[in-house]
Amino acid sequence: MLAVWITTLFLLNAARGREVCYQRLGCFSDSPPWAGIPGRQLAGLPSSPDAVNTNFLLYTRDNMVKYQKISATNPSTIKASNFRAHRKTRFIIHAVINGCSLLLCSLPVLHQFMFHSEDVNCILTDWRGGSSGLYTDAVNNVRIVGAELEYLVNFLEKEYGYSPANIHFIGHSLGAHVAGEAGRRKPGIGRITGLDPAGPLFQYTPTMVRLDPSDAKFVDIIHTHAGILQTCGHLDFYPNGGKKMPGCNTSCFPYWLLINFSLMQKTYRSFGCGHKRSLRYYAESIITPNGFVGYQCDTYQEFVLGECFPCPEEGCPLMGHYADKFLHKTEKEEQKVYLNTGPSPPYARWRKEIHVKVCATETMKGNIDVALTGTNASLLCFSFGRGTFKPGNTYLNYIDTEISGNISKVEFLWKKQLGHADRGCMGAEEVRIISGENGNMSVFCGCGTVQPSMWQALALC
Repeated sequence: MLAVWITTLFLLNAARGREVCYQRLGCFSDSPPWAGIPGRQLAGLPSSPDAVNTNFLLYTRDNMVKYQKISATNPSTIKASNFRAHRKTRFIIHAVINGCSLLLCSLPVLHQFMFHSEDVNCILTDWRGGSSGLYTDAVNNVRIVGAELEYLVNFLEKEYGYSPANIHFIGHSLGAHVAGEAGRRKPGIGRITGLDPAGPLFQYTPTMVRLDPSDAKFVDIIHTHAGILQTCGHLDFYPNGGKKMPGCNTSCFPYWLLINFSLMQKTYRSFGCGHKRSLRYYAESIITPNGFVGYQCDTYQEFVLGECFPCPEEGCPLMGHYADKFLHKTEKEEQKVYLNTGPSPPYARWRKEIHVKVCATETMKGNIDVALTGTNASLLCFSFGRGTFKPGNTYLNYIDTEISGNISKVEFLWKKQLGHADRGCMGAEEVRIISGENGNMSVFCGCGTVQPSMWQALALC
């Protein structure tokens, strides 16, 4: 097997230096860095533009359900469409598609969410012809689709005076690198959002062949599972650490599978749940403008321990649609941002720091739960901690809750550890809750102690 692998690589490298040219889009080579370098040994020349068959499907508030196909090679289609130059334009670029429809695989319903909050031109970039076969072929075709996007943007700029700064590319998986290629070719693009950019054949490769911060004025990334792990934007969001998503029962992508073409392809596509979470998070973020608050830490462990809590005075970046609202978004590149999400919709969570000062008749062993009621009357129960609790001590923990804004009521409950024979009682003398997004603190006071498994209500002090 090893001999076959080495021979294959030798033959691939021996055939390097080829080039294909197309009148509208220019020339494409399989010379380094596009192929024949570490991480890109399996890459090569792209298919022809006719084979890739890139189509641009326009949605607006005037045609939210039925798209209008537009083309720079047929200008009358744009003139007759609902495209308007005064609007911002968002392109949605899908990932590898195989065995499912465009609707299911690319989640174009993103535009439906957008139209609830903004009046934009939303263009679905359909490149199924170049992304329905082998994964390696789709990787090669990224350059063709990027060139097609550049061609359309150039046309809009020339004929309609449309500024590239008003364009936002939103790419999922390989679509993220398509966006990067388009941005590399066309300077001045306003924003690129990479939704779990594909990892195989892109991880730790030169910036020229993958999405990176130079591809747009602002590049934000959401890392969720099977995609690239390295930072590749101005703001890189790592929800739940960027590897295992709550509600998805899968592990990380085994990159050693790169030596087996067909097995790599099947395995990569099986990582759908976590990989597609980036799409779902982004969709929800559109209609949750204060949700998905991220904290700038060096590591996920620092985030878990609260070392970057709460947000500074200027606020925290928001993962998803409103990431561009962050004041310091382009102050530097490769800013790591961490947050947690829920296992099912709604995914957005708001982080809170909770201090519980216990009162007890004696040192107790057991579990503590707290129930929080939001200002909208929603009641949620959380496990605060387990262990040994001493009278008068204050204990700290962090929770991620569906409750945004202030807490109106707190309840305390403790459960005795199994086998613990004491007959004492315990209660919460004081509970302090700090909201991460703004640092606001609420203090609740309790009175006395309660028996195990009995709720104690606390009121605002």
